Amino acid sequence: MVRRLGRIEGQVRGLRAMIEADRYCLDEIQQIRAASAALREVGLLIIGQHLEAGLALATSQPQDREAVLEDLLRVLRSGLVEARSG
Repeated sequence: MVRRLGRIEGQVRGLRAMIEADRYCLDEIQQIRAASAALREVGLLIIGQHLEAGLALATSQPQDREAVLEDLLRVLRSGLVEARSG
């Protein structure tokens, strides 16, 4: 995940250089779309890890199941809002 973020950082630096060089706007938009897609993928990885940990916790500690499931739904809703607005 850290490697992915490093690539995204490079994409953003590249975008800045494109804007400073007054590159063609479609090239800049393409770079923005690539960086946005890469960030969405990192977000999905984070959500996936959270779901894995939450499901393991919900099955190993049944007394906390309701709180864990509420947390998982909150994270999923947050991710869905991002996906719909993107």
